[in-house]
Amino acid sequence: MKLHVLLCLTLVLVELQDAFCQTQPKRKKDPADSRVRPGGKRTKPRPPKSKEPGSRGQSLLTQVLDKGRFLRLGNTSSLPPGRTVELRCKGGNIGWAYPSYLDTYNDSRLSVNQIDKYGQLILTAPSAADTGLYSCWVILCDGTECSKDTDRSYSSYVYFTDKDNLFVPSPIHIELVYLRPDRPAVVPCRVTDPQARVSLHREVPPEEMSTNGTGVSYDPTRGFVLESPAPELQGVFYCRAQGRGAPQVSTKYQLLYVEVPSGAPFVSVRVSPDSVTEGDSVNVTCAVLGEPEVPVDFAWIHPNQPTRPVHVQSSWRLVKRGLGHTTRVSQSVLNVQDMSSSDFGSYVCKAKNKYGETIVAANVESG
Repeated sequence: MKLHVLLCLTLVLVELQDAFCQTQPKRKKDPADSRVRPGGKRTKPRPPKSKEPGSRGQSLLTQVLDKGRFLRLGNTSSLPPGRTVELRCKGGNIGWAYPSYLDTYNDSRLSVNQIDKYGQLILTAPSAADTGLYSCWVILCDGTECSKDTDRSYSSYVYFTDKDNLFVPSPIHIELVYLRPDRPAVVPCRVTDPQARVSLHREVPPEEMSTNGTGVSYDPTRGFVLESPAPELQGVFYCRAQGRGAPQVSTKYQLLYVEVPSGAPFVSVRVSPDSVTEGDSVNVTCAVLGEPEVPVDFAWIHPNQPTRPVHVQSSWRLVKRGLGHTTRVSQSVLNVQDMSSSDFGSYVCKAKNKYGETIVAANVESG
């Protein structure tokens, strides 16, 4: 009897254990574990695509190649001389910049056009002299007001590599370079081959300038950069380049040290002769001392203007002043012939440069 009861209890326990295991919840599959296509094939999930930073800043300045192919230009490009170059920039209203001498000499080899949805620049028979920065940008207009879209502006410095002309040609034999204590100076011996080895040389006494930790560095798009020019650097210099052939020498550069503060013109005015009577001839001179490469424009206000005929002559020259400093002396001389009573009075000189304008006056009185 007891054995029968124990056997029954054992069977009950086994059935309860089986029932408990069957009711355990199954683990749900992670949707990422596998995906089933309609065809029944399982595929691994693809990670979401991320936008790479800086993709918007890629240049839209392109060169048109043969057979309708296009090449997107980078920060610098090397092209062979002699072959016509066509550049394009996408946009309905495009502005362009290129080496300034092409405008200065009104070069007929250059053509700039706006064609439907892109701007076009064509340069025929390019040479080493055309090496320089080429830029395009989208022009935004609001009515009559237009501005440059800086977010859509693209540039490429183009080298027209010519083994016979390693240096970008200069229109003059000796160029002036002004040295100032408060800013870097540049000896602009640019090359047409960025791989050329370039050195800077003084003519007298003959020596090569060191570029190792001396504040002198070379940039093929600018030339030699003198970080802290000193009076000792004055003199005649030239650059020497070594490419795949024989070494070549650049034009010469006259380095002049100047020490004139930047600003509106510093003007002086004087009258000669000191004593004037009717019938005399009078000169009123307006003079300005300034930076050598900063031009000055003059304008006059005088009695009986504009009916009274006067003669005005303007000129300028470079003058060396102690310690090798060089300044630009600009002057305008107003001459009045056969003075009459109505010619006496105030003579006003206006001198203007890129920094501002200065107005001075001198009285011409009957002596």
